[in-house]
Amino acid sequence: MDRTLPVHCPACQQVMEVSELTCPACDTRVQGRFPTPALLRLTVDQMQFVETFLRCRGNIKEVERDLKISYPTVRSRLDQVIRALGYPVAAVPEDERTEQVLNGLDTGELTFEQAMELIREENRNE
Repeated sequence: MDRTLPVHCPACQQVMEVSELTCPACDTRVQGRFPTPALLRLTVDQMQFVETFLRCRGNIKEVERDLKISYPTVRSRLDQVIRALGYPVAAVPEDERTEQVLNGLDTGELTFEQAMELIREENRNE
């Protein structure tokens, strides 16, 4: 049976702490209050995305192909993970966003449809 570490309290949904660690070889136990690492607080979907992102070595084009999602969706999921880890997602200045989209089109990293989707997404967020 594959069990995962429960991270949220089933009663109140607060983040739980680890209070005991046990060595499976010699049964040594260490007790205390250990904070749950931020990566373990990610949702299952976010964790799977991070695993795919790392397996693809951060290559967004490969992540797109592997997960069969669009470039804007990869960016959006990456931003969600960054926020879930407690880091701010810096807003990219409009002229830099435009340059990124144009460079993506020029290098073939983005299709015309993906570029248009990114532009629409930015307009919705403004």
